[in-house]
Amino acid sequence: MDFMAPINIAKLPQPIAYGNKILLIGSCFTEHIGNALAGYKFEVLQNPHGILFEPASVRHSLISYVENRRYTETDLFYLNELWNSWHHHSRFSGMDKEAVLQNINAAVEQAHHFLKDTDWVIITLGSAFSYILSSNNLQNERHDLHVANCHRAPGQWFYKKLLGIEEIIAAMDNTYHRLRAFNPKVNILFTVSPVRHLRDGVIDNNRSKARLIEVVHHLVDKFPGVYYFPAYELVIDVLRDYRFYDVDMAHPNYPATEFVLEKFTEACIDGNSQLLMKEVKQIAIARKHKAFQPKTNAHQQFLKAHYEKAKALAAQYPFLDFDEEMQYFSGM
Repeated sequence: MDFMAPINIAKLPQPIAYGNKILLIGSCFTEHIGNALAGYKFEVLQNPHGILFEPASVRHSLISYVENRRYTETDLFYLNELWNSWHHHSRFSGMDKEAVLQNINAAVEQAHHFLKDTDWVIITLGSAFSYILSSNNLQNERHDLHVANCHRAPGQWFYKKLLGIEEIIAAMDNTYHRLRAFNPKVNILFTVSPVRHLRDGVIDNNRSKARLIEVVHHLVDKFPGVYYFPAYELVIDVLRDYRFYDVDMAHPNYPATEFVLEKFTEACIDGNSQLLMKEVKQIAIARKHKAFQPKTNAHQQFLKAHYEKAKALAAQYPFLDFDEEMQYFSGM
């Protein structure tokens, strides 16, 4: 008997491979994929603005990388003893205004140069709900400012809007054209986050996810070089069990994310890279090994063997950076 709904995941026509540059942007589920790829030594840059959930913020961030936008003091606001940006995650907030701007602009510049010759942009959309700053609280009379992060500002500063399908399509359509004009070789892989936004309520969460899914498939059908990976469907329809959620009943747990990453690897990573990933994983596991008796000959041989293996892989595949691992294995 089958205890899971069958799902057919089409393989990418030109899968992701070692040597590709990968920019990831979007919800917290983006970082599950990005951290996994980084752990396997792929060249990744993830969420230069911090975690983003809704399409308007994703669009704003990607366009700012294309334009290499310089943020200024007028883009910041002061709240709860910190300088913040409505377009950035709170990890950029700080007490020193100049330092905040320096960190923001350094992140944008890094993303600009990375995006210029990146091979893949992976976009994970989390919600079609957007929080928009009321015009009474806007500086310089800017209107309809979709915020990426509310920074614990009073709720009455914002109004909440469920973005329409045509509205999201327009934003993503424009984003696609700007990306391809800036970097003609870039491919785009969309996912919809399986994280359930229960604060919106179950019904509105499903309305939100449905709009994102409809938009993504519209873009995949319309444009070349745009693809979809069904992370949402793998958790919601294939696993389909609260055993695969964390205690908050919203976030997929470790077994669920590992299942999704396994399917992602099968569908989106090329065969030769999958083989190399297994060798890289062995080095990574060895690096995390904690010896009870580190001075024994057995452990020293263990370190030496893995140092030689890491050295050989680095020589064979110069794009792999094993400096940290080799330093550990050498005892430095």
